[in-house]
Amino acid sequence: MDKLFLVSFLILLKVTSGVAGNMQDDKIRILGELEELDIAEENEEEILDIPSWTSEHGGKVLVNVDSFGAIGDGVSDDTQAFRNAWDTACSTPKSVLLVPPGRQYLVNATRFKGPCADKLIIQIDGTVIAPDEPKNWDPNLPRLWLDFSKLNRVNFQGNGVIDGSGSKWWASSCKKNKTNPCRGAPSALTIDSSSAVKVKGLTIQNSQQMHFVISRCDSVRISQVQVSAPGDSPNTDGIHISESTNIVLQDCKIGTGDDCISIVNASSAIKMKRIYCGPGHGISIGSLGKDNSTGIVTKVVLDTAFLKETTNGVRIKTWQGGSGYVRAVRFENVRVEDVANPIIIDQFYCDSPTVCPNQTSAVQISQIMYRNISGTTTSQKAMKFACSDTVPCTNIVLSNIDLEKKDGTVETYCNSARGFGCGTVHPSADCLSGEDKDCVVINHKETAELIEPPMDDHIVHSEL
Repeated sequence: MDKLFLVSFLILLKVTSGVAGNMQDDKIRILGELEELDIAEENEEEILDIPSWTSEHGGKVLVNVDSFGAIGDGVSDDTQAFRNAWDTACSTPKSVLLVPPGRQYLVNATRFKGPCADKLIIQIDGTVIAPDEPKNWDPNLPRLWLDFSKLNRVNFQGNGVIDGSGSKWWASSCKKNKTNPCRGAPSALTIDSSSAVKVKGLTIQNSQQMHFVISRCDSVRISQVQVSAPGDSPNTDGIHISESTNIVLQDCKIGTGDDCISIVNASSAIKMKRIYCGPGHGISIGSLGKDNSTGIVTKVVLDTAFLKETTNGVRIKTWQGGSGYVRAVRFENVRVEDVANPIIIDQFYCDSPTVCPNQTSAVQISQIMYRNISGTTTSQKAMKFACSDTVPCTNIVLSNIDLEKKDGTVETYCNSARGFGCGTVHPSADCLSGEDKDCVVINHKETAELIEPPMDDHIVHSEL
């Protein structure tokens, strides 16, 4: 975090003629709070200090799914072998549950439940595939495929693939064909009600719906994970975070038919670093407030991202009629290329086959900073702040924004949005009521020269 920017700004900030000094004090306070916003990572090694399973001194107990009868030909049902291997690995201290390389294991919907013995490693080097026929899915687990719960100090790792075989699910979606009924579909990988979990190096692809769900968790570190599905695959969010705290995602490459990352209710202290997104719907907070529900998300940081040919860049989306708040968010060092809505707040979100009724209550959005965001958009409205008339967006901060359209001019759209800018802000955001036109220009621009996140050579939702 560059403290020089904050110090320089606070020294040079002018008291605008005719504006009370306490308003400037409020801006200084807001900037200070957003500048200091950070998600602690210093305990990562302590929390997740699990030696490699190949370590000669690790004292590991190898639990190979093949030893429990798994065939690995992609046709035979290996579900029971995986369940039996899990029971042994989970109950054995310092065990390694191994899915060996070079094979494809067909596994049906399964819950892998903890708590488990200490320092379990789940080593996935082969490919785990789901049955491809929705009609044959277990009716008792309609929204789950591989579900892990109640784990502590567990490491998921390897260069393997989790493949949801989702094409028939997508074809039956009401978003692909309006004559189809709207119904949910399974998430490929879920980690639920767990803590001190590390996930590294896996590829998750072609999920039936959401690819990777983190739900009701604390202290999760995800790195060098790749998520992949066609850009037209419906509701295939990449990484979906719900009711979780202290989550760090870094060096991930995500391309799907929905949000690359989505963060929903009761989540806080979320940090994303060096993220590649595209295709997809961008990096989103929300949706929140559906069916008049309460949604709360706080303390979110995105630092260094590259988004290419996505329908949105950094987005906050809420339904009319909701309650709660989104507060203390910082999006910075983001590069966009041919993105339709690089910066967007949408408090009129309506992902419904029918028209959403107008409602006065809304999720409150405040203290949102956008800093060092640049690149190209396909839309005339490069920045869009569509906020509720009754619950306006407040304390939006823009700093060093440079967005262009290759074949035309760009503008900013505002409705009931309040905030201020400093440094370069292009297109101009004069429509933000309360914008400080005397803000001093500070050259704090850090271009996010991110082609793809560095990937180790050895490491290969509320909507329907």
